[in-house]
Order: sequence, then C-alpha cells, then structure tokens
Amino acid sequence: MSENNEEPELVVDNDWKSQVEKEKTLAEEPQQAAEEDPTGDLPPASLAMLISTFYSQAMVALGVMENPATGEKSTDLRIAKHFIDTLEMLEEKTKGNTDKDEDKMFDEVLHLLRMAYVGAKKA
Repeated sequence: MSENNEEPELVVDNDWKSQVEKEKTLAEEPQQAAEEDPTGDLPPASLAMLISTFYSQAMVALGVMENPATGEKSTDLRIAKHFIDTLEMLEEKTKGNTDKDEDKMFDEVLHLLRMAYVGAKKA
C-alpha cells in the first residue's frame, strides 16, 4: 500500500448538462415546426392535388389500385361512380376558373376513370 493519503481528484463533467439541453431542443424542433406549419411536409393545397386525390380514391374503388389501409384490391362500383361524379361536378363548377394544365388534367383523369369504370362493370 502506498502512503499517499491524497483523495482522488473528483472530476465533475458539467458538459453533460449542456449536451442534454441540446438533445432536448433538437427533439422538440420537429414538433415545434409541425405546430408552426400544420401542413408539415404535405404538398400545397391545389386543384391538381384535389383532382389527384379523387382520382386515387376512384382507382382504389375500381380495384385498380390497392387500398392503402388494407393492402388489398376490391371493387365498389357505387363508390367509384360517386368519385367520378364528384370530379365531373368539380370540373363543371370550376369551368372558366382553371388554367390549361388543370383543364387537361380534368379531361385525362375523367377519361381514364370512365374507361376503368366501364371495364370494371363488365368484369
């Protein structure tokens, strides 16, 4: 044994407190960003986005695309027709207030949906 009666030097790491604060702040940033911008990383609201949403829902109802909730394909012609009718109504109500791209999108989407509807009805 040594006769050294000195107590070992106690090292206090105060940096851990600042590191914890930094980590806490970083963890809160996404939540704060979501509170400041409720749309988060969603695309901006637009007519094209609305048309795409109805198109996707109609394609799911026609059994062309999988239902994202179930991962399965199923057909519900009544719901599909409702989405097609809704898009037709939306096209009519916005006529004169849309640009060339939106008009083209309405035409193409409605054509595709009508064709898919006729095909699903025959099946």
